Amino acid sequence: MKVAIIMGTRPEIIKLSPIVNKLNKKNSTVIFTGQHYDYDMSLRFIKELGMRNPDYKMKLTKLQNTTTDRATQIGEIVLNLAKIITSINPDTVMVQGDTNTVLAAAITGIKCGIPVSHVESGLRSYDWRMPEEHNRIAVDHISEFLFAPTKQTKIILENEKVHGRIFVTGNTSIDAIEQNIKNAEKKASFSVQKDDFVLVTLHRGENVDSFPTLSSIVEALLRSNVDMIFPAHPRTINRLRKFGLYNKIKNSQKILLLPAVRYFDMLQLMKKCRFIISDSGGVQEEATSPKIRKKVLVVRKTTDRPEAVSLGYSEIVGTSTGKIVSAIKKNLNDSTIHSHGNPYGTGNASQKIINILQKSL
Repeated sequence: MKVAIIMGTRPEIIKLSPIVNKLNKKNSTVIFTGQHYDYDMSLRFIKELGMRNPDYKMKLTKLQNTTTDRATQIGEIVLNLAKIITSINPDTVMVQGDTNTVLAAAITGIKCGIPVSHVESGLRSYDWRMPEEHNRIAVDHISEFLFAPTKQTKIILENEKVHGRIFVTGNTSIDAIEQNIKNAEKKASFSVQKDDFVLVTLHRGENVDSFPTLSSIVEALLRSNVDMIFPAHPRTINRLRKFGLYNKIKNSQKILLLPAVRYFDMLQLMKKCRFIISDSGGVQEEATSPKIRKKVLVVRKTTDRPEAVSLGYSEIVGTSTGKIVSAIKKNLNDSTIHSHGNPYGTGNASQKIINILQKSL
């Protein structure tokens, strides 16, 4: 068995790291597309997670998040990957999630006659505004091996009558936490002394690229008058500045605005906080880990992680100021999670995936 593992963004690096770290150069090739906004930061991220250096690395010219660049970025990745995939001739091309890298790699794999393995398949938000929704639906329907994180995602795939074989494995994000949580405090770049704060993350285009939506969320954060730590993605910072919202947060006595933090820092923040306000799918998964167990207020109209909602780990609160403020006040009084189950597995998804491929290829 030889697997070509293709990744391009930090969430992909995190979720594929448990698989990469269980394989070696004889049975796997690691390819980094460089899709992430900061190429060097991503390479450092790979090193911090104990992963070996990628066997192939790209530097893309199309990094902006315009509609045109999304399309041309996918084309650029396909052109580069086709040469690599043809030369190494793997038994399968492995992708994770729903990014441009995932779609480009899946297209390359099927056009080169290589079966595609999709880690974290079957997620749906049914929100066509999300570019990620387009990507994952397309990839699910051209993949040969579909590794669904939950029974619910398996049912979605079965109902869509996908071509490939479906396996329920759990989510590798839980594996990553299990493997790294003990060292997170040692490897974190700063120490979190207090635990009486709310953690905030925002990055989705439908939130940060819309002035009415972003201003509504920011107003809710300010009006809540509670201590918050807000590590912000560079794109979010840019939009806050563009829409005249940056100084409102920066001058707040209650909100600590930070640049984007490393994975170990985020784990520490998640462990220490009271609860989380986020539009991140990955955060919704990670918060269910037995090592984290924090409530997530999802500032979106829909979620592609309904399992976390049904078990009480997450609550969809939308993007209106009033609803967000009400949800914050309610959870300040009580953010207890009563469920003891984890919808995304126990931390052995990566080994399940490897075992399936070893038997199948």
